[in-house]
Formats: sequence, structure tokens, C-alpha cells
Amino acid sequence: MDKIIVYVDDAAYAQQQLAPLRGSAAHPQSAHWVVVACAPRMTHRISKWVSHSARENWRAKWADKLFGLTVPWLASRGDTVHTVLAKGPLPELTERLLAEHPGARVLDARRPKFGQDLPPVTAEQPSASPNRWSVPGAVAGMGAMLVLAAE
Repeated sequence: MDKIIVYVDDAAYAQQQLAPLRGSAAHPQSAHWVVVACAPRMTHRISKWVSHSARENWRAKWADKLFGLTVPWLASRGDTVHTVLAKGPLPELTERLLAEHPGARVLDARRPKFGQDLPPVTAEQPSASPNRWSVPGAVAGMGAMLVLAAE
């Protein structure tokens, strides 16, 4: 049985990413999926207005909705599915899950966010993209000055 640990934060995006893997000829036997829900981060300012238990309840409801969309789709071919809600750093969770499921593959099916780097799933995964655009303040200021001078 093939064991796959998959990190998910959007059901539709995850189904799009996992569809080729589910339907491939290299995946004829049943699989054991460990679906890890990665809830969106709440801003720091929310902690002033919302209690810790209310945040945890929201995370649990969010995960239940995600699992409700993802688990039936994965289990429709007879695969077994185990669900986990991510709490804390993802590399530590990955190490713990790999200890529980030796030989499992780790897939990151989280939707990329524009202008925001997702935290790495494993210790070996690079944390930032090397081709990220960044404009130093001096260059932006010089560009604004040139636009003003042109007018």
C-alpha cells in the first residue's frame, strides 16, 4: 500500500494537483492518504479581540469543511484517508508523521499566495523562492523622481 502525506489548504486546488497522481498507471494499488489541513494564519491583531478557544474552534470548523470536500474525493477509489489538523511548525509535524508512516511520500498541495512565501513542509525544502522580485527603496524613490521630472 502506497502511503502519501499531503498538505492542503484549498480543496479545489488540491484536487487539481492530485488528480494526475490519483489517475496515473503508476498508482494502480490502493493508497493510504494522510491529509494535513493547514489553516490560514490569523493576523496578530485578531488576538486582541478573539479568545484562544474561539480561534481553535474556528480552525476546527475550517478543517472540517476542508476535509468534507477532500476526503470523499480521495476515498472514492477505495483508498484509506486519515486526517490531521496542522498545529505548530510543519517540519516537526512532517517528522512525526514520517515516524508514524515509514516510507511515506510527502506532497505539498497548498495554494501558493501572491507576495507571500509558504512555510516549508520539510527541513530539506527551501524556504524562499530564489527568483522573488524585490525593489530596494532607493530604486523605487529614483523611479518616482524620474516620473515627476518627466511631467
